[in-house]
Amino acid sequence: MTTIYDVAQLANVSPATVSRVLNGGRTSPKSISAVMAAVQELDFVPNRNARRLRTRASELIAMLVPDIANSFYTTIVRAVEDIARSRGYAVMICNTDEDPVKEAEYLKAVISEPVAGIISAPVNAQTDYSLAELHRVPVVTIDRTARLNSLDSVIIDNVQGARDAVLALASHGYRDIACITGPPGTETADNRAEGWRRGVWDAFEKNARPDLLVRTSYTIDGGISAVRQLLALDSPPDAIFAANNRLTVGALRELARASIHPPEMGIFSFGELPFILDPPAGILVAGMPMREMGSHAAHMLMERIESSAAPTKSIVLPPTIETEFATAPPTIHSVTA
Repeated sequence: MTTIYDVAQLANVSPATVSRVLNGGRTSPKSISAVMAAVQELDFVPNRNARRLRTRASELIAMLVPDIANSFYTTIVRAVEDIARSRGYAVMICNTDEDPVKEAEYLKAVISEPVAGIISAPVNAQTDYSLAELHRVPVVTIDRTARLNSLDSVIIDNVQGARDAVLALASHGYRDIACITGPPGTETADNRAEGWRRGVWDAFEKNARPDLLVRTSYTIDGGISAVRQLLALDSPPDAIFAANNRLTVGALRELARASIHPPEMGIFSFGELPFILDPPAGILVAGMPMREMGSHAAHMLMERIESSAAPTKSIVLPPTIETEFATAPPTIHSVTA
């Protein structure tokens, strides 16, 4: 049986260095490359994972999501759980809070346990699942793709959806359409900002105003601060494309404080509004296929667990773009940002 000492000898490093690489510890890129090459050449699998692979001892799936309190991810998780339980798996949930350090810690933790697989929404473009690949733990990404790894994924067509959202606002006569989206480096935020730019160009044949793009956190507080910034402009917008549902809730709160109400200010929410029974009058909403995303991700992970040699694939789902305003009176519940 191949041991860690065999890997160390072939890689010309110490056993301690091999251990650090296998457990995600800090070491030089040169050492990482040497160890990973030796692991692949020797077909080395740490004992705990080898036992898991031989016996399917693990019946646990890990899910890494930004915030389970966000109804978008709550619905996805429920769909995954329904499929997983029907196949004999339990689901463990980890909240990354869009924090790359926390995400990396969770990845190391779940990989060190005998999890059967991982479904994860990457925090940013630097999220690296190489450790999971090294330990032969299958990963499916959801809502966002893994730019550093070749993995199965289930995502929304964010560029096209955001473009269509801007065109929907333009069809109601709005001309200065702002975009509030998530932080740079977050794939969904970047793609929705790009879709906003394309929508402005396609609707008005002009470039989007840079001052009408606000990057913030994907939170209610982020929506509040973004709208406050937009209203302070010398030439404020007459409509806002909010790139997720929590940003929309924050935007509505800040507009209400300024005694501005839709449709006086056009609002397009990219995602159904949480904590709201019916969309307030004067708001356009994009419906998100959350259950479909979760179901697809769960089925893809089951297939990957059973056949690791299958080619990777990506499923891209379209959002449902509403083009007519809601007519219900606003009924916003009290929430905590």
